[in-house]
Amino acid sequence: QVQLVESGGGLVQAGGSLRLACATTGVTFTIVRIGWYRQAPGKQRDMVATINSGGSTNYADSVKGRFTVSRDNAKDTVYLQMTKLRPEDTAVYYCYARSSWYAEDFWGQGAQVTVSS
Repeated sequence: QVQLVESGGGLVQAGGSLRLACATTGVTFTIVRIGWYRQAPGKQRDMVATINSGGSTNYADSVKGRFTVSRDNAKDTVYLQMTKLRPEDTAVYYCYARSSWYAEDFWGQGAQVTVSS
């Protein structure tokens, strides 16, 4: 299977930056898409940014131009660089991976990001 461990969350003021990292282990060579979702209190979990095995990226409209997803294959790690953070970006951020070997998607434990106004 695939295991995902996030790091890098925290508290930041509006306008600031944070970088999340997601370290992957297991059958990482089977990952076809990996990235980030987020869930704010009382809301559904929504896609933030993903990157596929070919390097193509996909972003939620609300983060385009502010967030960047990238992948370091040598380190089996995916990153989410977040800039110009807003209070509405406050959420638990989950790393997500889809494998070509398994029907289910894989999720990390989540990292809290809090943006103060």
